[in-house]
Amino acid sequence: MGEASAVPISSTTQSPEALAAALAPTLGADRLRLREPLAPCTTFRIGGPADVLYEATSADELAAAVTAARALGAPWFVLGLGANILVGDRGVRGLVIRNRAEAFTLHDDGRLVAESGAVVEALVLASVRAGWSGLEHYIGIPSTVGGALWQNLHFLSPAPERERTMFIAEVVEGADVLREEGDRRVLRVDEMGFGYDESIFHHRRDVVLSATFRLTRGDPGALHRVLQENLSWRGARHPWLAIHPSAGSIFKKIDGVGAGRLVDQCGLKGFRIGDAQVSHLHANILVNLGAATAADVRALIAHAQRAVAERFGHHLEPEIGFIGDF
Repeated sequence: MGEASAVPISSTTQSPEALAAALAPTLGADRLRLREPLAPCTTFRIGGPADVLYEATSADELAAAVTAARALGAPWFVLGLGANILVGDRGVRGLVIRNRAEAFTLHDDGRLVAESGAVVEALVLASVRAGWSGLEHYIGIPSTVGGALWQNLHFLSPAPERERTMFIAEVVEGADVLREEGDRRVLRVDEMGFGYDESIFHHRRDVVLSATFRLTRGDPGALHRVLQENLSWRGARHPWLAIHPSAGSIFKKIDGVGAGRLVDQCGLKGFRIGDAQVSHLHANILVNLGAATAADVRALIAHAQRAVAERFGHHLEPEIGFIGDF
């Protein structure tokens, strides 16, 4: 998902034109786009426009954009691949910074240093080709580095046993972070508060600029087998984003029960409101059949919550981020 939470929207937020004019001396007028639709920038393919959109192509540009918005007291949001979020139909006020800082370097000692906009799949393929192990478990999961650290990216791996959940934190060494106080600092992995779908970045307005991963030598043939097994396993259980856009799992895990299992037991697979539908493959995933709105998705979420609460007494808590104005 996005690497930082959107600040609350104020009724006194300045116009997109005024905000762009104020940001132009720092970010460049030609780099700012007004009222840019965000649906194409998310895996759900849902969402209204950003007041002002800026694409940061390096870690320094990302830091500069956040710093500029903070100096103006303007709302801001960092957008990665747009997974695990639902953008409101009325869009996002203030500055949306699309993180396209994608540079990475794989060193001879197994250290992989990547900017936070780098796509995890690109890191997986580069490391596997070079015979380095540690990231192969996360193939097929749409995420940038920043999003991976935000949620402590995880997957049930390796095949065939799939006995435990693998977490990205296991291979993180540290991260260069722009803190909410305004300074840049390198955090060690033990300072990031990693847990299940959890990190310190859920609780502070910090922005990950880059991260360092520590990989270990692996057999390329074995690593490629893991890639193939994981892609096959995911493909059989998750809708394909290219055909049925989604935000990934909608509800947080319920230990010993499974949120998706509860939704399934309520007979909701295939149930739809508008063009938002509970996936036939995975009941904890809602898909966009083509023209779903954020309102459709929120209504479907509420319907599933009511059904599960009435039948099983469990409260389903969404794990996706709700971004912008609904």
